[in-house]
Amino acid sequence: MTVQDSAIRRSAIAVNGGTLLAALGVVAFSLTFPATAWALEGLGPWSVTTCRMTLAGLAALGALLALRVRLPPRRHWAGLSIVAGGVVVGFPLLTTLALQTSTTSHAAVVVGLLPLTTAAYAAARTRTRHAWTFWAAALAGAAVVVAFALLQSGGAPSRGDLLLFAALAVCAAGYAEGGRLAREMPGWQVVGWALVLCLPVAVVGAAAALSAEPARLTWHTVSGLVWLALGSQLLGMVVWYRGMAAIGVARASQLQLAQPLLTLVWSVALLGERLSPAAPAAAVGVLVCIAVTQRSP
Repeated sequence: MTVQDSAIRRSAIAVNGGTLLAALGVVAFSLTFPATAWALEGLGPWSVTTCRMTLAGLAALGALLALRVRLPPRRHWAGLSIVAGGVVVGFPLLTTLALQTSTTSHAAVVVGLLPLTTAAYAAARTRTRHAWTFWAAALAGAAVVVAFALLQSGGAPSRGDLLLFAALAVCAAGYAEGGRLAREMPGWQVVGWALVLCLPVAVVGAAAALSAEPARLTWHTVSGLVWLALGSQLLGMVVWYRGMAAIGVARASQLQLAQPLLTLVWSVALLGERLSPAAPAAAVGVLVCIAVTQRSP
């Protein structure tokens, strides 16, 4: 085997490994909405958001201290602030508020637009060019989920939809900035420092929210909150950012077109929600778009 062949093989292994990590992140994220619905059974939306931030932040702080990780260079703090504002605070809060009026399955489909918004932000931020087939498939996938969402909501966006669209915007920025930073520092440290950055606000917010909102701890509430903090907010973000660093933000983001479909499965299995007949058609359309984006140069 020549040196060039070895390099090609290592590159292929890295890409496959990055795709697997990003896919594991998508699986973890697909459980976020069902876990939020469980947590909301016993806690208010502000309590759910701040408590998950607090638990995840404390776990991240413990890991960073135990491993004696040094503070990131000053040039990274602006990007970490965007990650913190997008994926630690903005997206969890906005989606939790939206789930007070929207079903889990409906919210999952609307958030299916996240791959397109993330790819667009990353392309503008890094001045990356992609083939027209990539963008055509991304737009087609977005059109599928938009049509599905409008069909579910009767043809007009609801208040919950507006909150979800706002969540898309801030989360796309957080994902793209996190993927960029994960090329310069370990992905788990990107997530860890973003969580630690929000920890003071999270602790104060959790104390205030728990005193103002009713709290009733059940098995669903506790397990949902634990998954949100350690599964979605921490472990899921770690593998997601590592995957984005290996295969690129835009390509990894298209794997999230599968996330609404997985969430639909969890909404039926865990929450007992009933799906509309359009779900299988949307599933086929989204999977085709994923295949095209992953093969585009």
